[in-house]
Amino acid sequence: MSLPPEKASELKQIIHNHLVKINIHGKIRDVLAETVRDDLEPGQNSLSERDFLRALQRRGVVDDVMKDLHFFKVDFSFPSPPANIDPARRYLYLQVQGGKAFLEHLQEPEPLPGQVCSTFALYLHFRNQRFRSKPVPCACEPDLQEGFLLEMHREGLGDGNKMADATAMLSISDPVHLVLIKTDTSSETSLVSSYFLDWRTVLSSPSGKTGVAVELLGVGESCKVPAGVLNLGLELYPPLTETLSPDIITTQQSIERQKTAEKERLFLVYAKQWWREFLEIRDSHRSKLVKIFAQDENGVNRPVCSYVRVLRAGRLLESPRQAARFVSLLGLERAPVVGGGGGVKQEQWCSLLAFLCRSKGDCEDHATLLCSLLLGFGLDAYVCVGTKAKGVAHTWVMTRGTDGTVTFWESLTAHRYLHQAIDPDAPPLVAQPRPSYPYRTIGCVFNHKAFLANCQPSDAVELCVFDFHNQSLWKAMSEEALGSVCSPGSTTSLPPLPPLCGPSLEPSAASNQLELEMRYLVAEHRKDLGLATVWDDHMSYVLSSALAAYELERCTGTSCGNEEFQDAVRRAVPDGHTFKGFPVHFLHRNARRAFATCLRSPFCDEIVCCRGDHVRLAVRVRVFVYPESACAVWVMFACKYRSVL
Repeated sequence: MSLPPEKASELKQIIHNHLVKINIHGKIRDVLAETVRDDLEPGQNSLSERDFLRALQRRGVVDDVMKDLHFFKVDFSFPSPPANIDPARRYLYLQVQGGKAFLEHLQEPEPLPGQVCSTFALYLHFRNQRFRSKPVPCACEPDLQEGFLLEMHREGLGDGNKMADATAMLSISDPVHLVLIKTDTSSETSLVSSYFLDWRTVLSSPSGKTGVAVELLGVGESCKVPAGVLNLGLELYPPLTETLSPDIITTQQSIERQKTAEKERLFLVYAKQWWREFLEIRDSHRSKLVKIFAQDENGVNRPVCSYVRVLRAGRLLESPRQAARFVSLLGLERAPVVGGGGGVKQEQWCSLLAFLCRSKGDCEDHATLLCSLLLGFGLDAYVCVGTKAKGVAHTWVMTRGTDGTVTFWESLTAHRYLHQAIDPDAPPLVAQPRPSYPYRTIGCVFNHKAFLANCQPSDAVELCVFDFHNQSLWKAMSEEALGSVCSPGSTTSLPPLPPLCGPSLEPSAASNQLELEMRYLVAEHRKDLGLATVWDDHMSYVLSSALAAYELERCTGTSCGNEEFQDAVRRAVPDGHTFKGFPVHFLHRNARRAFATCLRSPFCDEIVCCRGDHVRLAVRVRVFVYPESACAVWVMFACKYRSVL
């Protein structure tokens, strides 16, 4: 095994330091003098190297040198993978070997021990498997050193337990999706890069190992600008008995690209023809929000139907309403725009993995995820593209019941609205339903295999009839044409669908920690005002049922448990005392940020700064965790004091 020059010099230095430490030169001189005096034959003028080494060995010098050296097998390119691998399965061991040329962090100072700094974390998805690296400080050359063991044929590729050979693996076009996330010192996340790695070059390596330097590009407006370089090592376990030639791999990749390009070209020709027909129906259709394509984080135009898939959450989510609650807990963030634009919105839809890893996105990301989850629960769900008040573009979700009822789901809040169409031809005295939803117009609806544009004379939501089989009301795209570019596996350009991950937070520990921090902040704030703080632990515990009821109401839309809470409070507050409580909801676990927000409310400030006779304070925190470690954080401040007239 040949070592890089820097490793060789490092190894020499280690050996030299060890020899100096045990005074090897002095021992050699003593042995040499003793050997010349005792072992040199009469008439022999010189001592051979072999005789001298034998003398060193005989006197135990070699053993002394060796016993303190601990040898272990080191491969500087490919550290050994975990030992718990199934010998009947094929694995790809992906080794991240550091980054370089992240020039945005060229001037980043070295973080001091214990100092909070911005970090990078790398997320991977491959064939229904997801991984995350440990966070490392942001730097021009970030120290991302991590190994990931990816199983090649989880779906039983081949015959049962038959090992997938090189030819079978060549047909696996699923890329390894890499997403790099930056987390700043205030815990805000941002998407640095999203990259699809074709790993199949390793199939031509005789040793089963290969290295690759991946240039990561930025996202959104910076999708053509390099963000940095990642050094990766790829290794197959067990190694292939027969490898493929590089030409075969290149040819396979070229054929896949050509097939994808041809399917996309044919769909574009069809979409243009469909659009011309739609415009011929009515001149006003030019102004309708009919969105057929959308750009992803890498600036690639994809049909909107490809952003929706049937997504089942396993045991992580129990009902459609809980799914809506989960999606609403992911943060809202508009795509950043460089410079002014007169309020023009930068368009950027995200692949699902990038959205989940960042834990925030625009309304389109929320709507496509919620629609995918509702489809997984067996509902007839669609994403709606239209406007809210003042003509602001917006997307939301709708479901159609078997009885014809139409329900709108707001993916940002988990609110649900029943749609009842207004009859514009009804007599003036006939009572018409008053819409409770915030939506004004609707241009089109779509899901994973349907796209329909609104052909009705008015695109007002309140007048809209959602009879998708009536071709005079809705113009549908061909399901076959959509399937050619949007169904899973139809083209190699479609990002694979990642599974949801369970929460990594332990809710009780997170609740206790945040509650202790809140107590400290309240006590310090009152101390600054010259007020003492006496806590009532029983009253704090009583507040738990209220917080549980609030979260249940957000999930199900029904209120319950309020009577028990009110009765418990009456028992906890003596006669002649006044009780005040203030609940508040957050999507983060930053105690200082939450407390500062609470103090902006005059109701909360009145409780925290309460003055009076026999004042007792209480605070209760409940952290409810959801998939992807999304959090609903409920905090309730309360006080009781003797009323003095």
